[in-house]
Amino acid sequence: MAEAQDIIRMQGIAKSFPGVIALEAVDFSLRKGEIHALMGENGAGKSTLIKVLTGVEQPDRGTIELDGKPIQVRSPQHSQELGISTVYQEVNLCTNISVAENIMLGHEPHRFGSIDWRKMNELASKAINRLSIDVDVTQPLGNYSVAIQQMVAITRALEVLSAKVLILDEPTSSLDIHETDLLFAVMRNLKKEGIGIIFITHFLDQVYQIADRITVLRNGKLVGTFEAASLPRVELVAKMLGRSLTELNAMSKTRSQEEENKEKQTLMEAKGLGLTGSLDPVDLELNSNEILGLAGLLGSGRTEVANLIFGVDAPDKGSLTVCGEKAERFSPLESLKRGVALCPENRKAEGIVGDLTIRENIILALQARCGWFKFLSRQEQDQIADKYIKLLGIVTPSPDQLVKNLSGGNQQKVILARWLATDPKVLILDEPTRGIDVGAKTEIQKLVMKLAEEGKSCVFISSELEEVLRISHRVVVMRDRKKAAEYAGDVDDQTLIHTMAGEL
Repeated sequence: MAEAQDIIRMQGIAKSFPGVIALEAVDFSLRKGEIHALMGENGAGKSTLIKVLTGVEQPDRGTIELDGKPIQVRSPQHSQELGISTVYQEVNLCTNISVAENIMLGHEPHRFGSIDWRKMNELASKAINRLSIDVDVTQPLGNYSVAIQQMVAITRALEVLSAKVLILDEPTSSLDIHETDLLFAVMRNLKKEGIGIIFITHFLDQVYQIADRITVLRNGKLVGTFEAASLPRVELVAKMLGRSLTELNAMSKTRSQEEENKEKQTLMEAKGLGLTGSLDPVDLELNSNEILGLAGLLGSGRTEVANLIFGVDAPDKGSLTVCGEKAERFSPLESLKRGVALCPENRKAEGIVGDLTIRENIILALQARCGWFKFLSRQEQDQIADKYIKLLGIVTPSPDQLVKNLSGGNQQKVILARWLATDPKVLILDEPTRGIDVGAKTEIQKLVMKLAEEGKSCVFISSELEEVLRISHRVVVMRDRKKAAEYAGDVDDQTLIHTMAGEL
């Protein structure tokens, strides 16, 4: 039986998908009037646990209790009927209709068979005033900021859906500091009213600013639940990364210093490069024959840096210079022309084209740079594909094998081959070894070091501190979308951990 103060108690939750154990005997509880942070890196199981709680997925095993009574959440609609509501980072409301209509959607008051607009506006105003938000409910929702839109979503959850459990999934990712403060003020008021709040975020500062307890998941397993006030930040980071402080103290790194005495040439320089709502201005310098490591927790700003440099996003602050030439226009194609290449973090969504062959995937970027009116001949394509299949040791019976039929490690090598084929001066690798086996990881790490020795320059982004330290000449630590520190020469895991935790 759940304790009287627990509004939600999940016990022994297990969930598997083909080839993947997403959750393994996970326990989680939420108290009334509590803000409970759910923490973990990508693949930790956070999303799956929330999907089980909200009826998106059914657990293979385990039980859920609401107010001490067993429940089986059949669907997202059923979860809302039970009083469990989720507000996502991307607000799922209609921006072209009024605030009042969004709040009361599906529950509009009627009079004489038609919507009573005056009554609806009154009810909506009263509801949103509960959050101490000054909004004209007759205005289109799209007229307001993302922060206000989130408040409207919260209002709908509380007033119309009568939520007693509120799940906030990365609610601050698109908010500035003032909007975040506004949201936190609302959360504190709801806490006083006895609402239980599950807060999913990657921002450590915010967790310690607002959360009462912290639950950490890693690789689908429960690491533990801790009182926020008694869990030092450095220990939280260590638990998320799967390292004990003793292990961190004992670990050593091996990184070659051969290039230290070579004359350095600046290939890329970012000064105050930033994008409002995405990344605070950062300064970065990348030299020839150098690997620059970017470390930080998920959401720290690592990928945002890569996207700005490569032109996936266009910066609105600062400048970028590549090989002495200032970048005036930002797009992936312009970056290719400048000699910059990016292997993205999400290879399935942003990297491979599964229904194309290995050969077709490898020549994609080079063909784009040449232009679609200057086609590479089949002979040229075959030569390029054969060269990089051999260079990277891609295991395949033929270059004409569909890339979706390869293992994760070989798919990653195909993406790497695509960008190497463009002969870039600067190669950005965002989580190049994630989700692949140890052997493939080692091969890719060795290749990156070899490329640096041969004159390439690499920005290497990874959640695994050991490999960042092993191959990087310098390491930049990102935290809360800012550059927290930069280290050159001898630096160890624990220094990076403390910096990531905001203690250095």
